[in-house]
Amino acid sequence: MSLGYAEKLSFIEDVGQVGMTEFFDSAHVLQDKIEQLAKLIQKSRHLVVFTGAGISTSCGIPDFRGPKGIWTLQREGKPLPEASLPFHRAMPSMTHMALVELEKAGILKFVISQNVDGLHLRSGIPREKLAELHGNSFMETCPSCSAEYLRDFEVETIGLKETSRRCSDEKCGAKLRDTVLDWEDALPPKEMNLAEKHCRMGDVVLCLGTSLQITPACNLPLKSLRGGGKIVIVNLQQTPKDKKASLVIHGFVDKVIAGVMEWLNMQIPPYIRIDLFQTILTQSLSSDKKFVNWTIRIASVHGLSAPLPFIKSVEVSFSDSQNYKEATLNTQPFLLKRRTVRTETFEMFLKLKFSDGCGCLSTQIKIPFNFQASTEDFKLDKKATFEKMRDVAIQDSSCGQNSVVERRTVLVPKSEITVHAVVTNVRTFDCHISNGDLKPRKEGLQGSETTTRKRSKGRKRKMSS
Repeated sequence: MSLGYAEKLSFIEDVGQVGMTEFFDSAHVLQDKIEQLAKLIQKSRHLVVFTGAGISTSCGIPDFRGPKGIWTLQREGKPLPEASLPFHRAMPSMTHMALVELEKAGILKFVISQNVDGLHLRSGIPREKLAELHGNSFMETCPSCSAEYLRDFEVETIGLKETSRRCSDEKCGAKLRDTVLDWEDALPPKEMNLAEKHCRMGDVVLCLGTSLQITPACNLPLKSLRGGGKIVIVNLQQTPKDKKASLVIHGFVDKVIAGVMEWLNMQIPPYIRIDLFQTILTQSLSSDKKFVNWTIRIASVHGLSAPLPFIKSVEVSFSDSQNYKEATLNTQPFLLKRRTVRTETFEMFLKLKFSDGCGCLSTQIKIPFNFQASTEDFKLDKKATFEKMRDVAIQDSSCGQNSVVERRTVLVPKSEITVHAVVTNVRTFDCHISNGDLKPRKEGLQGSETTTRKRSKGRKRKMSS
Protein backbone atom coordinates (compact mmCIF):
# COMPACT_ATOMS: atom_id res chain seq x y z
CA MET A 1 0.00 0.00 0.00
CA SER A 2 1.03 3.61 -0.48
CA LEU A 3 3.27 4.93 2.26
CA GLY A 4 1.36 8.21 1.89
CA TYR A 5 -1.91 6.47 2.71
CA ALA A 6 -0.40 4.91 5.85
CA GLU A 7 0.85 8.32 6.98
CA LYS A 8 -2.58 9.89 6.47
CA LEU A 9 -4.36 7.37 8.70
CA SER A 10 -5.20 8.56 12.21
CA PHE A 11 -2.68 7.37 14.80
CA ILE A 12 -3.63 4.31 16.81
CA GLU A 13 -1.42 2.63 19.38
CA ASP A 14 -2.44 -0.94 18.64
CA VAL A 15 -2.30 -1.88 14.98
CA GLY A 16 -2.81 -5.55 15.81
CA GLN A 17 -0.78 -8.63 14.96
CA VAL A 18 2.04 -8.11 12.49
CA GLY A 19 4.76 -10.28 10.94
CA MET A 20 2.57 -13.39 10.86
CA THR A 21 4.09 -16.71 9.83
CA GLU A 22 3.83 -17.60 6.16
CA PHE A 23 2.95 -21.09 4.94
CA PHE A 24 3.67 -22.58 1.52
CA ASP A 25 2.01 -25.66 0.09
CA SER A 26 4.44 -28.11 -1.51
CA ALA A 27 4.61 -28.06 -5.31
CA HIS A 28 2.48 -31.17 -5.88
CA VAL A 29 -0.08 -30.16 -3.23
CA LEU A 30 -0.28 -26.67 -4.73
CA GLN A 31 -0.85 -28.05 -8.22
CA ASP A 32 -3.60 -30.36 -6.96
CA LYS A 33 -5.33 -27.48 -5.18
CA ILE A 34 -5.05 -25.27 -8.27
CA GLU A 35 -6.88 -27.90 -10.28
CA GLN A 36 -9.56 -28.19 -7.60
CA LEU A 37 -10.06 -24.42 -7.69
CA ALA A 38 -10.16 -24.34 -11.49
CA LYS A 39 -12.89 -27.00 -11.51
CA LEU A 40 -14.92 -25.06 -8.94
CA ILE A 41 -14.64 -21.91 -11.06
CA GLN A 42 -15.53 -23.80 -14.22
CA LYS A 43 -18.72 -25.18 -12.66
CA SER A 44 -19.69 -21.98 -10.81
CA ARG A 45 -22.85 -20.08 -11.69
CA HIS A 46 -22.16 -17.00 -9.56
CA LEU A 47 -18.46 -16.51 -8.79
CA VAL A 48 -17.61 -13.69 -6.37
CA VAL A 49 -14.02 -12.64 -5.65
CA PHE A 50 -13.05 -10.98 -2.36
CA THR A 51 -9.61 -9.33 -2.47
CA GLY A 52 -7.05 -7.95 -0.04
CA ALA A 53 -3.59 -6.44 -0.29
CA GLY A 54 -2.03 -9.78 -1.20
CA ILE A 55 -3.04 -9.32 -4.83
CA SER A 56 -1.19 -5.99 -5.05
CA THR A 57 2.18 -6.69 -3.42
CA SER A 58 3.44 -8.03 -6.76
CA CYS A 59 2.56 -4.61 -8.19
CA GLY A 60 5.29 -3.05 -6.05
CA ILE A 61 2.95 -1.75 -3.35
CA PRO A 62 4.24 -2.42 0.20
CA ASP A 63 1.80 -4.08 2.59
CA PHE A 64 1.22 -3.38 6.29
CA ARG A 65 1.57 -6.58 8.28
CA GLY A 66 3.75 -8.88 6.19
CA PRO A 67 7.38 -9.60 7.14
CA LYS A 68 8.39 -6.42 5.32
CA GLY A 69 5.15 -4.54 5.92
CA ILE A 70 5.03 -0.93 7.06
CA TRP A 71 3.74 -1.64 10.57
CA THR A 72 5.88 -4.74 10.98
CA LEU A 73 9.04 -2.73 10.34
CA GLN A 74 7.81 0.15 12.49
CA ARG A 75 7.35 -2.18 15.45
CA GLU A 76 10.81 -3.63 14.88
CA GLY A 77 12.33 -0.14 14.69
CA LYS A 78 13.54 -0.70 11.15
CA PRO A 79 13.43 1.72 8.19
CA LEU A 80 10.14 1.72 6.30
CA PRO A 81 9.96 -0.06 2.95
CA GLU A 82 10.32 1.98 -0.20
CA ALA A 83 7.75 1.57 -2.95
CA SER A 84 9.38 0.33 -6.17
CA LEU A 85 7.51 2.99 -8.14
CA PRO A 86 5.16 5.92 -7.45
CA PHE A 87 1.75 4.84 -6.11
CA HIS A 88 -0.05 6.55 -8.99
CA ARG A 89 1.96 4.48 -11.50
CA ALA A 90 1.29 1.06 -9.97
CA MET A 91 0.05 -1.35 -12.62
CA PRO A 92 -2.45 -4.20 -12.19
CA SER A 93 -0.96 -7.62 -11.50
CA MET A 94 -1.43 -10.88 -13.34
CA THR A 95 -4.26 -11.63 -10.92
CA HIS A 96 -6.03 -8.32 -11.58
CA MET A 97 -5.97 -8.93 -15.32
CA ALA A 98 -7.05 -12.57 -14.99
CA LEU A 99 -10.13 -11.37 -13.12
CA VAL A 100 -10.87 -9.01 -16.02
CA GLU A 101 -10.81 -11.94 -18.44
CA LEU A 102 -13.04 -14.03 -16.18
CA GLU A 103 -15.52 -11.15 -15.97
CA LYS A 104 -15.57 -10.67 -19.75
CA ALA A 105 -16.18 -14.39 -20.16
CA GLY A 106 -19.25 -14.11 -17.93
CA ILE A 107 -17.75 -16.33 -15.21
CA LEU A 108 -16.92 -13.69 -12.60
CA LYS A 109 -20.06 -11.87 -11.46
CA PHE A 110 -18.74 -9.47 -8.80
CA VAL A 111 -15.54 -8.27 -7.11
CA ILE A 112 -15.33 -7.06 -3.51
CA SER A 113 -12.10 -5.28 -2.60
CA GLN A 114 -10.66 -4.02 0.68
CA ASN A 115 -7.83 -2.26 -1.18
CA VAL A 116 -7.65 1.47 -1.83
CA ASP A 117 -5.15 1.26 -4.70
CA GLY A 118 -7.79 1.52 -7.44
CA LEU A 119 -6.19 -1.26 -9.47
CA HIS A 120 -9.41 -3.19 -10.08
CA LEU A 121 -10.91 -0.18 -11.85
CA ARG A 122 -7.70 0.53 -13.76
CA SER A 123 -7.53 -3.10 -14.87
CA GLY A 124 -10.97 -2.89 -16.47
CA ILE A 125 -13.43 -4.35 -13.97
CA PRO A 126 -16.72 -2.47 -14.59
CA ARG A 127 -17.64 -0.07 -11.79
CA GLU A 128 -21.07 -1.65 -11.42
CA LYS A 129 -19.44 -5.03 -10.74
CA LEU A 130 -17.08 -3.74 -8.05
CA ALA A 131 -17.50 -2.83 -4.39
CA GLU A 132 -14.55 -0.91 -2.91
CA LEU A 133 -15.30 -1.28 0.78
CA HIS A 134 -12.52 0.97 2.06
CA GLY A 135 -12.59 3.48 -0.79
CA ASN A 136 -10.22 4.41 -3.59
CA SER A 137 -7.22 6.70 -3.23
CA PHE A 138 -7.79 8.00 -6.75
CA MET A 139 -11.52 8.61 -6.52
CA GLU A 140 -13.48 11.69 -5.52
CA THR A 141 -17.24 11.74 -5.13
CA CYS A 142 -19.88 14.43 -5.02
CA PRO A 143 -21.97 14.27 -1.82
CA SER A 144 -24.79 16.12 -3.57
CA CYS A 145 -25.32 14.30 -6.90
CA SER A 146 -23.20 11.17 -6.20
CA ALA A 147 -21.03 11.67 -9.30
CA GLU A 148 -17.66 9.90 -9.14
CA TYR A 149 -14.35 11.21 -10.51
CA LEU A 150 -11.45 8.82 -11.10
CA ARG A 151 -8.15 10.74 -11.04
CA ASP A 152 -4.66 9.98 -12.31
CA PHE A 153 -3.23 11.46 -9.10
CA GLU A 154 -3.63 10.38 -5.49
CA VAL A 155 -6.32 12.44 -3.79
CA GLU A 156 -4.70 14.54 -1.06
CA THR A 157 -7.00 13.61 1.85
CA ILE A 158 -8.58 10.55 3.45
CA GLY A 159 -11.45 10.22 5.90
CA LEU A 160 -14.24 11.35 3.55
CA LYS A 161 -13.06 14.97 3.77
CA GLU A 162 -13.65 17.81 1.35
CA THR A 163 -10.99 18.20 -1.33
CA SER A 164 -9.95 21.28 -3.29
CA ARG A 165 -12.16 20.48 -6.31
CA ARG A 166 -15.84 20.82 -7.12
CA CYS A 167 -18.37 18.77 -9.05
CA SER A 168 -18.11 19.61 -12.76
CA ASP A 169 -21.87 19.35 -13.29
CA GLU A 170 -23.04 22.91 -13.94
CA LYS A 171 -26.29 22.21 -12.09
CA CYS A 172 -24.41 21.01 -9.02
CA GLY A 173 -20.95 22.41 -8.32
CA ALA A 174 -20.76 20.99 -4.80
CA LYS A 175 -17.41 20.43 -3.12
CA LEU A 176 -16.04 16.95 -3.73
CA ARG A 177 -14.92 14.52 -1.03
CA ASP A 178 -12.35 11.75 -0.94
CA THR A 179 -13.64 8.18 -0.65
CA VAL A 180 -10.99 6.51 1.55
CA LEU A 181 -12.01 5.48 5.05
CA ASP A 182 -10.04 6.37 8.15
CA TRP A 183 -10.04 3.94 11.10
CA GLU A 184 -13.36 5.03 12.61
CA ASP A 185 -15.26 5.78 9.39
CA ALA A 186 -18.31 3.64 8.64
CA LEU A 187 -18.30 1.30 5.67
CA PRO A 188 -20.24 2.85 2.75
CA PRO A 189 -23.73 1.31 2.77
CA LYS A 190 -24.06 1.25 -1.03
CA GLU A 191 -20.86 -0.77 -1.44
CA MET A 192 -21.59 -2.96 1.56
CA ASN A 193 -25.14 -3.76 0.46
CA LEU A 194 -24.01 -4.78 -3.02
CA ALA A 195 -21.22 -6.91 -1.57
CA GLU A 196 -23.61 -8.65 0.82
CA LYS A 197 -26.15 -9.25 -1.95
CA HIS A 198 -23.63 -10.94 -4.23
CA CYS A 199 -22.12 -13.02 -1.42
CA ARG A 200 -25.59 -14.39 -0.66
CA MET A 201 -25.98 -15.22 -4.35
CA GLY A 202 -22.49 -16.68 -4.71
CA ASP A 203 -21.98 -20.40 -5.13
CA VAL A 204 -18.20 -19.81 -4.97
CA VAL A 205 -16.60 -16.95 -3.04
CA LEU A 206 -12.89 -16.80 -3.79
CA CYS A 207 -10.83 -14.89 -1.20
CA LEU A 208 -7.49 -13.70 -2.56
CA GLY A 209 -4.66 -12.25 -0.49
CA THR A 210 -6.67 -11.29 2.58
CA SER A 211 -6.28 -12.28 6.24
CA LEU A 212 -10.07 -12.05 6.72
CA GLN A 213 -9.69 -10.40 10.10
CA ILE A 214 -11.32 -7.00 9.80
CA THR A 215 -15.01 -6.95 10.66
CA PRO A 216 -17.65 -6.66 9.35
CA ALA A 217 -16.05 -7.12 5.92
CA CYS A 218 -14.44 -10.46 6.83
CA ASN A 219 -17.86 -12.00 7.47
CA LEU A 220 -19.16 -11.27 3.97
CA PRO A 221 -17.90 -14.54 2.39
CA LEU A 222 -19.69 -16.52 5.13
CA LYS A 223 -23.03 -15.30 3.80
CA SER A 224 -22.65 -17.66 0.84
CA LEU A 225 -22.73 -20.73 3.11
CA ARG A 226 -26.42 -20.48 3.94
CA GLY A 227 -27.29 -20.96 0.26
CA GLY A 228 -24.88 -23.85 -0.16
CA GLY A 229 -22.00 -21.76 -1.50
CA LYS A 230 -18.35 -22.65 -1.06
CA ILE A 231 -15.50 -20.49 0.20
CA VAL A 232 -11.96 -20.77 -1.18
CA ILE A 233 -9.10 -18.92 0.52
CA VAL A 234 -5.75 -18.19 -1.17
CA ASN A 235 -3.39 -16.58 1.33
CA LEU A 236 0.12 -17.04 2.71
CA GLN A 237 -1.00 -16.76 6.33
CA GLN A 238 -3.68 -18.67 8.17
CA THR A 239 -7.01 -16.87 8.61
CA PRO A 240 -9.82 -17.11 11.19
CA LYS A 241 -12.14 -18.35 8.42
CA ASP A 242 -10.02 -21.29 7.24
CA LYS A 243 -12.24 -23.82 9.00
CA LYS A 244 -15.27 -22.52 7.11
CA ALA A 245 -13.57 -22.87 3.73
CA SER A 246 -13.94 -25.79 1.34
CA LEU A 247 -10.42 -25.20 0.08
CA VAL A 248 -7.44 -23.32 1.56
CA ILE A 249 -4.40 -22.66 -0.61
CA HIS A 250 -1.11 -21.37 0.78
CA GLY A 251 0.77 -19.86 -2.13
CA PHE A 252 1.42 -16.63 -4.00
CA VAL A 253 -1.84 -15.40 -5.48
CA ASP A 254 -0.34 -14.73 -8.93
CA LYS A 255 1.03 -18.27 -9.17
CA VAL A 256 -2.30 -19.81 -8.14
CA ILE A 257 -4.38 -17.72 -10.52
CA ALA A 258 -1.92 -18.28 -13.37
CA GLY A 259 -2.33 -22.01 -12.84
CA VAL A 260 -6.11 -21.69 -12.83
CA MET A 261 -6.11 -19.73 -16.08
CA GLU A 262 -3.80 -22.27 -17.70
CA TRP A 263 -6.06 -25.15 -16.61
CA LEU A 264 -9.10 -23.29 -17.97
CA ASN A 265 -7.19 -22.63 -21.21
CA MET A 266 -7.82 -18.90 -20.87
CA GLN A 267 -5.39 -16.13 -21.77
CA ILE A 268 -4.55 -13.31 -19.38
CA PRO A 269 -5.04 -10.04 -21.29
CA PRO A 270 -2.30 -7.40 -21.42
CA TYR A 271 -2.62 -4.20 -19.43
CA ILE A 272 -2.44 -1.03 -21.51
CA ARG A 273 -2.50 2.25 -19.62
CA ILE A 274 -3.73 5.33 -21.47
CA ASP A 275 -3.40 8.74 -19.83
CA LEU A 276 -4.98 12.03 -20.83
CA PHE A 277 -3.69 15.60 -20.82
CA GLN A 278 -4.73 18.84 -22.50
CA THR A 279 -2.92 21.57 -24.39
CA ILE A 280 -4.34 25.08 -24.22
CA LEU A 281 -3.19 27.58 -26.86
CA THR A 282 -4.32 31.10 -26.01
CA GLN A 283 -3.82 34.01 -28.45
CA SER A 284 -4.38 37.76 -28.42
CA LEU A 285 -3.37 40.65 -30.68
CA SER A 286 -0.89 43.27 -29.54
CA SER A 287 -2.13 46.85 -29.25
CA ASP A 288 -0.63 47.78 -32.63
CA LYS A 289 -2.24 44.70 -34.27
CA LYS A 290 1.12 43.57 -35.70
CA PHE A 291 1.93 40.76 -33.29
CA VAL A 292 0.24 37.84 -31.63
CA ASN A 293 0.85 37.29 -27.94
CA TRP A 294 0.36 33.59 -27.32
CA THR A 295 0.62 31.12 -24.49
CA ILE A 296 0.85 27.32 -24.64
CA ARG A 297 -0.04 25.37 -21.52
CA ILE A 298 0.13 21.62 -20.90
CA ALA A 299 -2.33 20.76 -18.15
CA SER A 300 -4.32 18.00 -16.47
CA VAL A 301 -7.75 17.16 -17.85
CA HIS A 302 -8.94 17.24 -14.22
CA GLY A 303 -8.47 21.02 -13.99
CA LEU A 304 -5.80 23.66 -14.39
CA SER A 305 -4.81 23.46 -10.72
CA ALA A 306 -4.72 19.65 -10.66
CA PRO A 307 -1.31 17.93 -10.76
CA LEU A 308 -0.09 16.20 -13.90
CA PRO A 309 1.88 13.38 -12.24
CA PHE A 310 3.01 11.36 -15.26
CA ILE A 311 4.79 14.24 -17.03
CA LYS A 312 8.20 15.27 -15.68
CA SER A 313 9.11 18.03 -18.14
CA VAL A 314 8.25 19.46 -21.57
CA GLU A 315 10.69 20.45 -24.30
CA VAL A 316 9.30 22.99 -26.77
CA SER A 317 10.81 23.38 -30.25
CA PHE A 318 9.71 24.81 -33.58
CA SER A 319 9.81 23.92 -37.27
CA ASP A 320 13.23 24.20 -38.92
CA SER A 321 12.25 27.25 -40.98
CA GLN A 322 11.77 29.29 -37.82
CA ASN A 323 14.47 30.78 -35.65
CA TYR A 324 12.43 30.71 -32.50
CA LYS A 325 14.26 29.90 -29.31
CA GLU A 326 13.62 26.45 -27.87
CA ALA A 327 12.50 26.09 -24.27
CA THR A 328 12.42 23.44 -21.55
CA LEU A 329 9.62 23.53 -18.98
CA ASN A 330 10.74 21.72 -15.83
CA THR A 331 8.07 22.70 -13.30
CA GLN A 332 4.30 22.71 -13.23
CA PRO A 333 2.36 24.55 -14.47
CA PHE A 334 4.00 23.82 -17.82
CA LEU A 335 3.56 27.22 -19.44
CA LEU A 336 5.33 29.11 -22.24
CA LYS A 337 4.61 32.69 -23.38
CA ARG A 338 5.82 34.10 -26.70
CA ARG A 339 5.15 36.87 -29.25
CA THR A 340 5.24 36.30 -33.00
CA VAL A 341 4.37 38.30 -36.13
CA ARG A 342 0.66 38.11 -36.83
CA THR A 343 1.01 36.72 -40.36
CA GLU A 344 3.46 33.97 -39.51
CA THR A 345 2.48 30.30 -39.51
CA PHE A 346 4.61 27.56 -38.01
CA GLU A 347 4.60 24.23 -36.24
CA MET A 348 5.40 23.78 -32.59
CA PHE A 349 6.68 20.45 -31.23
CA LEU A 350 6.17 19.37 -27.63
CA LYS A 351 8.33 16.57 -26.32
CA LEU A 352 6.73 15.29 -23.14
CA LYS A 353 9.18 13.50 -20.86
CA PHE A 354 7.46 10.98 -18.61
CA SER A 355 7.92 10.43 -14.90
CA ASP A 356 9.21 7.25 -13.22
CA GLY A 357 6.90 4.29 -13.62
CA CYS A 358 5.98 4.99 -17.22
CA GLY A 359 6.98 2.39 -19.77
CA CYS A 360 8.78 4.77 -22.12
CA LEU A 361 10.79 7.94 -21.75
CA SER A 362 8.77 10.40 -23.83
CA THR A 363 6.33 11.15 -26.61
CA GLN A 364 6.08 14.03 -29.06
CA ILE A 365 3.07 15.96 -30.34
CA LYS A 366 2.84 18.60 -33.07
CA ILE A 367 0.75 21.75 -32.79
CA PRO A 368 0.17 23.89 -35.92
CA PHE A 369 0.02 27.65 -35.30
CA ASN A 370 -1.99 29.91 -37.62
CA PHE A 371 -3.61 32.92 -36.01
CA GLN A 372 -5.75 33.70 -39.06
CA ALA A 373 -7.19 30.19 -39.56
CA SER A 374 -10.32 28.97 -37.82
CA THR A 375 -10.42 25.63 -36.00
CA GLU A 376 -13.35 23.23 -36.02
CA ASP A 377 -14.50 21.65 -32.79
CA PHE A 378 -14.78 17.87 -32.62
CA LYS A 379 -15.03 15.04 -30.10
CA LEU A 380 -14.11 11.50 -31.04
CA ASP A 381 -15.59 8.35 -29.56
CA LYS A 382 -13.16 7.90 -26.67
CA LYS A 383 -13.84 4.20 -26.24
CA ALA A 384 -13.23 3.44 -29.93
CA THR A 385 -10.10 5.62 -29.99
CA PHE A 386 -8.70 3.88 -26.92
CA GLU A 387 -9.34 0.45 -28.44
CA LYS A 388 -7.38 1.39 -31.58
CA MET A 389 -4.53 2.72 -29.45
CA ARG A 390 -4.49 -0.48 -27.39
CA ASP A 391 -4.38 -2.63 -30.52
CA VAL A 392 -1.41 -0.69 -31.89
CA ALA A 393 0.40 -0.80 -28.53
CA ILE A 394 -0.05 -4.58 -28.29
CA GLN A 395 1.04 -5.10 -31.88
CA ASP A 396 4.12 -2.88 -31.44
CA SER A 397 4.82 -4.11 -27.88
CA SER A 398 5.64 -0.53 -26.97
CA CYS A 399 4.10 2.63 -25.61
CA GLY A 400 4.27 6.35 -26.46
CA GLN A 401 1.53 6.32 -29.12
CA ASN A 402 -0.68 9.42 -28.85
CA SER A 403 -3.90 10.66 -30.39
CA VAL A 404 -6.11 13.73 -30.25
CA VAL A 405 -9.53 12.83 -28.86
CA GLU A 406 -11.19 16.23 -28.53
CA ARG A 407 -10.76 19.85 -29.63
CA ARG A 408 -12.83 22.88 -28.76
CA THR A 409 -12.43 26.62 -29.12
CA VAL A 410 -13.17 29.49 -26.77
CA LEU A 411 -13.78 32.95 -28.19
CA VAL A 412 -12.75 35.10 -25.22
CA PRO A 413 -9.86 34.90 -24.73
CA LYS A 414 -9.26 33.21 -28.07
CA SER A 415 -8.18 29.70 -27.11
CA GLU A 416 -7.84 26.27 -28.62
CA ILE A 417 -8.19 23.45 -26.08
CA THR A 418 -7.09 20.01 -27.25
CA VAL A 419 -7.35 16.78 -25.27
CA HIS A 420 -4.65 14.19 -26.05
CA ALA A 421 -4.47 10.52 -25.13
CA VAL A 422 -1.12 8.74 -24.78
CA VAL A 423 -0.16 5.12 -24.08
CA THR A 424 2.16 5.21 -21.06
CA ASN A 425 2.42 1.52 -20.10
CA VAL A 426 2.21 -1.87 -21.79
CA ARG A 427 2.37 -4.99 -19.64
CA THR A 428 1.82 -8.52 -20.89
CA PHE A 429 1.59 -11.80 -18.99
CA ASP A 430 2.38 -15.45 -19.56
CA CYS A 431 0.39 -17.75 -17.30
CA HIS A 432 2.28 -20.92 -18.25
CA ILE A 433 3.76 -22.73 -15.25
CA SER A 434 6.94 -24.76 -15.68
CA ASN A 435 8.31 -26.84 -12.79
CA GLY A 436 6.00 -25.07 -10.40
CA ASP A 437 7.21 -21.57 -11.32
CA LEU A 438 5.69 -18.84 -13.42
CA LYS A 439 7.46 -18.06 -16.66
CA PRO A 440 8.86 -14.52 -16.70
CA ARG A 441 6.53 -11.80 -17.88
CA LYS A 442 7.08 -10.93 -21.50
CA GLU A 443 7.23 -7.24 -20.83
CA GLY A 444 6.60 -4.55 -18.26
CA LEU A 445 7.62 -3.91 -14.67
CA GLN A 446 8.51 -6.94 -12.60
CA GLY A 447 6.87 -6.59 -9.22
CA SER A 448 8.43 -8.80 -6.56
CA GLU A 449 6.25 -11.33 -4.80
CA THR A 450 6.12 -10.42 -1.12
CA THR A 451 3.26 -11.15 1.21
CA THR A 452 -0.26 -10.23 2.10
CA ARG A 453 -1.28 -7.18 4.06
CA LYS A 454 -2.73 -8.07 7.44
CA ARG A 455 -5.27 -6.44 9.67
CA SER A 456 -5.51 -7.09 13.37
CA LYS A 457 -7.88 -9.76 14.59
CA GLY A 458 -9.80 -7.35 16.73
CA ARG A 459 -9.82 -4.37 14.37
CA LYS A 460 -13.30 -3.31 13.33
CA ARG A 461 -14.83 -0.83 10.90
CA LYS A 462 -18.05 0.85 11.86
CA MET A 463 -21.28 0.00 10.11
CA SER A 464 -23.46 2.83 8.86
CA SER A 465 -26.77 3.10 10.58
